[in-house]
Amino acid sequence: MTDQNTNSINNNHSADADEISLKELIQKIKEWVAYLKTKWKIIFLAGLLGATIGVLYALFQKPTYKAVLTFALEEDKGSGGGLSGAMGLASSFGIDLGSSGGGAFAGSNLMELMKSRLLVEKTLLNAVLVNGKTISLAEYYIQINELREKWSEKPALKNVQFLPNADRTNFTLQQDSILQTIFKSLTDLKSLTISQKDKKVSITNIEVISENEKFAKVFCENLAKETSEFYVETKSKKSRLNVEILQKQTDSIREALNSAITGVASASDNVYNLNSALMVKRAPSTKKQVDVQANTAILTQLVAQLELSKVTLRKETPLIQVIDRPILPLEKDKVSKLKSLILGGFLAGLLTVLYLVFLSLYKKIVA
Repeated sequence: MTDQNTNSINNNHSADADEISLKELIQKIKEWVAYLKTKWKIIFLAGLLGATIGVLYALFQKPTYKAVLTFALEEDKGSGGGLSGAMGLASSFGIDLGSSGGGAFAGSNLMELMKSRLLVEKTLLNAVLVNGKTISLAEYYIQINELREKWSEKPALKNVQFLPNADRTNFTLQQDSILQTIFKSLTDLKSLTISQKDKKVSITNIEVISENEKFAKVFCENLAKETSEFYVETKSKKSRLNVEILQKQTDSIREALNSAITGVASASDNVYNLNSALMVKRAPSTKKQVDVQANTAILTQLVAQLELSKVTLRKETPLIQVIDRPILPLEKDKVSKLKSLILGGFLAGLLTVLYLVFLSLYKKIVA
């Protein structure tokens, strides 16, 4: 019985403590509300100031434009049947016709490639027509961002120029530095986004956001072009080298065969109406005929291998098909005045309330 009474008393005390805590909390809230009511003018003015700042921000903020380009990759990954046999036959001649691997450019690797410094700088050196004048994209970026005005007090940068399709290897330290700065600005997450809807789908989106509408469109299109050229060149490089080697060998054998045929004709002329008893005189002509037969057999094989290597090259050359290009006018993004007014007023009012609360608590602690 004693234990039961004790538990009952403890439960009653706990209930009373909870009730008292809740009452105290409600009382404190009422006190803070009453206190803040006395400061309503300050809170109102702060909210009004924040709303004004929000509207001014919306008015003076420059709009941004988004250029979107969508493309698909199409590759012939199969190489069966006759092509496999051709590759085996080519191997017997010491020639590698290649294979259609693509791990280095698959999925996210391609997306990272598009944001690489190499391709972005190549894109910046592409030519663009601005106000009737052909300049590079790098020069266009400098113009629209008024960078030359900022460099007016820097003699080393004042006369730096980026000519269209210039040789990157001959750039100065100042040009390298400027391109590096532009590269970092353009590959920022807010400026360049490359995404793929699904890993199973080979459709990729390029999104470029800029304060200049034309620059966003042109940069987006040229980045896709440079990526396509680099991708195709790299993927088909091995097969192209094989085609070039086979073509040189074929041309060389064909030239040797023509020379041997001419030699046979010349040797035949020398033994025309020759006494049949003098067979040794016919030896040069017979040797030349052997050369003709050997070169004919080699040339036949090389021509077959050359054609097969060309087929392989065509199969290993990927097709980058542009689906949607950015079309003017581009999608425009600008902060709404109403949203800026509401958000600015709310944040300013909230910060003021917090400031007043903490100031009151600090005074109580100090006192």
